[in-house]
Amino acid sequence: MADTERHSHPPGPVPRLPRDEVRRRLLAAAERVFAERGYADSKLEDIARAAGFTKGAVYSNFGSKQELFGAILRERSEAELADVMAGLDAGADVAALIEQAARTVAQRIIDDTERGRLGLEIAARAIRDEETGAVVAPMRRAQRASAGRAVREVAERAGIAPPVDPELAGTILHCLTNGLAMEHLVDREGVDADTAERALRAVLGWLTEGVRK
Repeated sequence: MADTERHSHPPGPVPRLPRDEVRRRLLAAAERVFAERGYADSKLEDIARAAGFTKGAVYSNFGSKQELFGAILRERSEAELADVMAGLDAGADVAALIEQAARTVAQRIIDDTERGRLGLEIAARAIRDEETGAVVAPMRRAQRASAGRAVREVAERAGIAPPVDPELAGTILHCLTNGLAMEHLVDREGVDADTAERALRAVLGWLTEGVRK
């Protein structure tokens, strides 16, 4: 009787995961695999298996290994910028805003060396590989634009006009942050948290020396 009932009620179809959840799991698995093996030695089959999917799931969500890697760096960059902006006290004066932003970014540079290594690896690869460059270039462009919007927001909040336009200021900050991260990777004592914070504070101070609107 029990066997009859069991065969007459076969298990229903396994519900499909929402696309956002599939993407989230793939990104989380890819971060682990890339961190352990580096970009060149990481395989999509291993990333898909670590996330509990087939390789087809990677292609349907990201299209290629380059795009998956770019998505990881892009999401980390966006999260960092969001954290910096969220940590700024709306009622603080310009000097306090500079201190808060410089400290937050410097600490991320020191704490998240994995991101620095991955960023350096993909940049070097983009120079040699056109397909990788086609993914990295627009990603970096978007990061610079995001930094520019952050400068504009802070300037408007403080009621000042920076000495250069926000877009150029965003490029300066983006390049400074990447440079500090790279230097910290190769010389951790020479470019430590204090050095990174002072460098950021100096540049941010210059960018906020504008004339009051």
